[in-house]
Amino acid sequence: MDIGEIKRIAITRFSSAVIFLGAVFFLSAGTIHYWQAWLYLGVLLVPMVLVIRYLIRNDPELLARRLTMREERKQQSAIQKLSSVVWLAIFLIPGLDQRLGWSAVPWFLVVLSDLLVMGGYLLFFFVMRENSYASRIIEVQHGQAVITTGPYALVRHPMYLAVLMMLVFSPLALGSFWAMIPTLFTPFVMVLRIRDEEEMLVQELPGYHQYTQQTRRRLIPGIW
Repeated sequence: MDIGEIKRIAITRFSSAVIFLGAVFFLSAGTIHYWQAWLYLGVLLVPMVLVIRYLIRNDPELLARRLTMREERKQQSAIQKLSSVVWLAIFLIPGLDQRLGWSAVPWFLVVLSDLLVMGGYLLFFFVMRENSYASRIIEVQHGQAVITTGPYALVRHPMYLAVLMMLVFSPLALGSFWAMIPTLFTPFVMVLRIRDEEEMLVQELPGYHQYTQQTRRRLIPGIW
């Protein structure tokens, strides 16, 4: 992909994300008067624009990898479909909650949760700065090396930790206690993905087995 095509695809994907999330939040809520969703969109999308701009200037190859969506491994493809269902529930229930008045999350907890979502996205960015091979799909590319520095010195899959932070606090940021229920399935989905990914990395990425002996925790420091 040349830089022009990378920009075009990135803009298209970003625009699609804005439209999709806006539709999910406001159609399910039945109103645009949903301040928690507006704040959440700002917290999520403004950093996304800045990160895309940074990658276009500094690491367009990584951005091209992040734009690749199709999983070649059957196990990962199935896990990806399962995770899509869980994530859709996480984003859909808050709007229904807003419409039907199931729960009332205090404003300060909404704001705190937005800050934690932003913290997850910040960790996501640090991971990409540390690892230029942080593809969206599970693959080992030519010339790829094991990264052991930065957040990779704490856990073997810091990008999944960043995503987990963002997803776990998204329901509260969107003003819903009930949407916390589908987040309970998120760690389970990530464990499935990580186990299958590591099976491939041990076989195909030189030095990865030694790295697993050096950095024991996969996802959460001090726990797993």
